Amino acid sequence: MKKTTGTWLRTATLGIVLAAPACNMLLPAMFVGEHKKKITAEFDKLEGTRTLVLAWAPPATLFDYPYIRFEVASRVTGQLASRLRGTDRGTDLVDPRDVADYLQKEPDAAADPMKVGRQFDADYVVFVEISRFQIRDPHSPELLQGTIEAGVSVFDMHVDPDLDPRHELTPVEAVYPPNGPKLMTATNAQFIREATYDIFSEQVARKFYDYTVDL
Repeated sequence: MKKTTGTWLRTATLGIVLAAPACNMLLPAMFVGEHKKKITAEFDKLEGTRTLVLAWAPPATLFDYPYIRFEVASRVTGQLASRLRGTDRGTDLVDPRDVADYLQKEPDAAADPMKVGRQFDADYVVFVEISRFQIRDPHSPELLQGTIEAGVSVFDMHVDPDLDPRHELTPVEAVYPPNGPKLMTATNAQFIREATYDIFSEQVARKFYDYTVDL
């Protein structure tokens, strides 16, 4: 009797082990393995081109943050460089410092992507139009929460003259910290500003390459 019982247990155990893979195949996909979702680029033509990033901001914003155009353009260019320069058809990105120097001499060109693009022999100009930027809430200046809202478009420098060179993409809004404002201290204002720039620039750059997100 003991021998029979032992044999039955071994048989049952083996059956469970052999059935386990089949059972896993029947489980909902969300419970098996690592799951990600692929997000395709909104505009996928920058690889292998000469591309320039141009940022624009309204005069009121420039009054408080005179270097915001360069700061934003530099970070977006850096994000693009980390993803597009290492590909088989690497992208040639115009140095934002050269663009800033040019705009010092030609300030009106800041709102003319085609003019700036021709100056630097670019194939495409990524134009970032900042409509809102703030670090401190005007109604609660002791609280800090960075916010950038901007339109993003791409100007095709080689488009047929009869066609519109501008390709409008979805706007971008970045907020940091995302869970609400923080009380201002002697050290966190610059940190929050830099973090807001970084989040914003990554969101802009992601419009130009495929990436995955966790589900």
